[in-house]
Amino acid sequence: MQSLPDAGSLWVNLLAISWFLFCWVGYTYYAQHKGRDTACLASVLHLYRRDWMNRLLLREQRMSDASVIGNLERNTSFFASSTLLILAGLITVLGATDRAQNLLHELPFVAQVSREISELKLLVLMAIFVYAFFTFSWGMRQYNFASVLLGSAPLLGEKNVTEAEKNAYAERMARVLSMAGNEFNLGLRAYYFALGTLTWFINPVLFIVTTAGVVFVLYRREFHSDVLDIMMFSPAPVASTVNQEKVE
Repeated sequence: MQSLPDAGSLWVNLLAISWFLFCWVGYTYYAQHKGRDTACLASVLHLYRRDWMNRLLLREQRMSDASVIGNLERNTSFFASSTLLILAGLITVLGATDRAQNLLHELPFVAQVSREISELKLLVLMAIFVYAFFTFSWGMRQYNFASVLLGSAPLLGEKNVTEAEKNAYAERMARVLSMAGNEFNLGLRAYYFALGTLTWFINPVLFIVTTAGVVFVLYRREFHSDVLDIMMFSPAPVASTVNQEKVE
């Protein structure tokens, strides 16, 4: 541990937070651009949402579709509410920094730092969860927009609705749902990085390593996960019936 930089040094902590921001922002832009021409969870799910909307137009009863959208909105609402609770807890800890710092110093392997550095770490955590709340709340609103669009869907057998208009509606609805899902994904990504930020209270060097590990986990799950392989799986063509028994 003596070979590690001083955990209480300001420049070491600024280097750690700079690396953190670089990894978070850099991976966000990388995932967006790579997802345009490479299969990932976001791009594949958009295709499924478009198929969903095309099939919705073939159904007369759409209560199940409304229920699915409502369930997605409730999931986002749950995380938005949880984020507010976490923020309330962090504000409470910030008001009792001395007690929290004494408690941390009693834990093994936790580096002793000044009160100002501890408050900086808490402020960074609060900023992460504020960002997460805004993304989750915006995702909730977009699911509300999707509910309105669902109510405006052309009815089965409705006259004066061209095939082009139906296709445009399906694409519009799928894009709104994908935008809402993307906001939910950004909020979850903030939770991943926030959990990595907890190691900053132990040592800034460990924080740097953990941040890189979070990026690796996110990349694996979004671009090389088993669930992605399953969603992209296409069954082999049905074998020819040449060898079947011929009916005389």
